[in-house]
Amino acid sequence: MNIIRATALGAVRGLGLALLGMVGSLVLFILSVVSISLSVVGIGVLLVPLVTEVARSHANLRRRLAHEWFGVEVREPYKPRPRFQGGVIGAMERYRWIMTDPATWRDMAWMIVDATAGFTLGIFAFSLPMYGPYGWVLAAGVWRPIVHSGGNEWYTFVRISDQRTANYAGLLGFVYLGLGLWLTPRVMLQHARMAANLLKPTRERELEMRVARLTETRSDAIDTQAAELRRIERDLHDGAQARLVAMGMSLGTIEHLLERDPERARLLLAEARESSSKALTELRDLVRGIHPPVLAERGLGDAVRALAMASPLRTEVEVDIPGRIDAPVESAAYFAVSEVLTNAAKHSGAQRVWLDLRHENGMLHIMVTDDGSGGAALSGGTGLRGIERRLGTFDGILALNSPAGGPTIVTMELPCELSSPEQ
Repeated sequence: MNIIRATALGAVRGLGLALLGMVGSLVLFILSVVSISLSVVGIGVLLVPLVTEVARSHANLRRRLAHEWFGVEVREPYKPRPRFQGGVIGAMERYRWIMTDPATWRDMAWMIVDATAGFTLGIFAFSLPMYGPYGWVLAAGVWRPIVHSGGNEWYTFVRISDQRTANYAGLLGFVYLGLGLWLTPRVMLQHARMAANLLKPTRERELEMRVARLTETRSDAIDTQAAELRRIERDLHDGAQARLVAMGMSLGTIEHLLERDPERARLLLAEARESSSKALTELRDLVRGIHPPVLAERGLGDAVRALAMASPLRTEVEVDIPGRIDAPVESAAYFAVSEVLTNAAKHSGAQRVWLDLRHENGMLHIMVTDDGSGGAALSGGTGLRGIERRLGTFDGILALNSPAGGPTIVTMELPCELSSPEQ
């Protein structure tokens, strides 16, 4: 049933993408060429930005469909939109920004490829599984009125002239159906990959985007670190420091009361002992919030298992990390998992959570899945955005898949190397 469903989806999507290629990509390619050609008389300066805006929306739609339908991620490659002046000067600036962006020309190349090769692949993916049942229809007797009226009917290389040749067509229909079941999903995957090769950023643009992202996340990291230092200072000032000052004053009072009022001194000593215990607890909690002892002592795997045990949800953990990760990356991954588990417990309505941590090819892969109601979004709050910024500091990424009704899947990846085997 999964094969049939995948084939049916592939056929329908193939027809849809073929129509989008012929109607959307071809028309937009023609409009783009015409608007650029009119630049010599000045009209193109106004037309090119308008046509390009529509063309980029069309390309972004196809990037989104490639990811949602076929799992092929295609990042948007366009240069950031600068602030333009008004009037004629602004129109010229906008025109120059578009014409000097290599992604504009790659989009045009993709549009003509999509209208030709993309259209062919889409129609092929749609027609192949449909052609098999047509052979059965011929074998069922549809050939008779065609042939008896003087017409000719061919099924590929089989000329239908009687029931025997119609039966050959029916048998050949099974072959075409089998080919359709096997080929259609693969053809559509190649269709998405073909589009991705032209719609994705170039290597140079990838490096520019990566530098820009790292610059942004470094700035966020500095701001976050400053805020964290202020929080630690405030917690120390309002908590442990205040208790220690009070305890020092109590000890001074006790020193004067030891001979005059031993009973009162004993009570104050008990209070001082209780204050010291509370101050120690607060210091431990503060240290745990900075870098949990279990993380430092046992590594990420055991630290995440401890988080799972403390979670109110039933949590299953799979860990395949045959070594220790550098402490900063380990800490970022730990607090990211902690935040995701907290979000799942507070907002998802889930009963169970599955955690998978593994290290492959120089990357730490973390997947957190819950059986909640879904509907989560990166723009829905500060928690996931905070995780994204935390991971971005180490050139990591976060991806969220949370359809309405669930499940919610949070995927995180961090480049890192294992420094030493776990003990």
